[in-house]
Order: sequence, then structure tokens, then C-alpha cells
Amino acid sequence: MSPETQWITLMWMLLSGAVMGVAYDSYRVLSGQLRFPRWSIHTLDLFYWVASVLFVFRMLYAGNHGQLRFYVFLGLILGVCFYFWLLSVTTQRFVVMLIKLARTLIHWCGHILNILIVMPAKGVYKLVRVLLGFLLAILLFLGKLVLQCLVPFGKLFRWMFRPLLKYWVTPRFLIRAGARIAAIWRRLF
Repeated sequence: MSPETQWITLMWMLLSGAVMGVAYDSYRVLSGQLRFPRWSIHTLDLFYWVASVLFVFRMLYAGNHGQLRFYVFLGLILGVCFYFWLLSVTTQRFVVMLIKLARTLIHWCGHILNILIVMPAKGVYKLVRVLLGFLLAILLFLGKLVLQCLVPFGKLFRWMFRPLLKYWVTPRFLIRAGARIAAIWRRLF
């Protein structure tokens, strides 16, 4: 293997180590800020390491077609150390800032959705409720008016059928049902 390929592989591994550090800090800050359940931390750690191994293998394959040499490990260790020595705090602050920005955007989107969808829907619901109440009041008024207009006809029919009503015996269940209907009518109106 030529020295040029070795230096290219070393640079790829330095970059891979730094990327692994960025991913680790981002994951650590996210898990701290978003408060993942305790049981999921181990699963997420496993995913991090599987993704890191796949990423490093891909970079190693791009650098020297997957040949594993001492300088590969040296490049990874130096890349991670360089990252944690120089860029770790900046990355953590950047990730925290991104989380705050995302929370602010979510808050504003929720506020905008509330203004554009929820409040008009509530207004339409109240309007429909008022209109239905008004319509019900008009129907009740008209129903009472019709009943008042039918009272003279009821008296006329009662006068006409009075001789027959002397022999009519009303069953008790009809008397009870009529009393219940009258009580409900009085309670409502």
C-alpha cells in the first residue's frame, strides 16, 4: 500500500473519529434534554454503536478498500480525542440551541394552528349551537301556537262526543302516561 493511500486513510479515520464524537455528543445531549425512558437508553446506545461501526467501515472502505491497519485505530483515537479536546463544548451548545429552536418553532406552530383552526372551529360550533337553539325556540313557539289554535276544535270534539264519553273507561296505563307527559310538558315549558 502506498504512503499516499495510508495518509488518505489516516485522514478519513481522523474525520470518522470526529464525526463519531459529534454523533455521541448530539445523542447524549438529546437523550438528556428529551428525557428518554431509562429502558430505551440501552437500545439507543446499541443503535449508536451499530451506526458508528457501519459509518467507520464505510469510511475505511472508501479510504483503502477495507484494509485494517494500525494507523486506522490511531486515526480514530486521534480524531475522537481532537474532537473532545476542541469541539465538544461547541457541539453540545449548538445541539442545545437547536433543541430550543425546535421547541420554539413547535410552540409557534401550535399557536398558529390554534389561531387558524381551533378558534374558528370553536366559533363555528358556538354559532351553530346558537342557531340551533334559536330554531328550536321558534319551533316550540310555533308548536304552542298550533296547540292553542287546536284547543277550540278539541272542545268542539269533546262536546260532540260527550254522550259517547259517558260510557268510555280510560285504562289506567293511559292515565299514567298522560300524567307523565303533562308533567314533562310543564317542566319543559
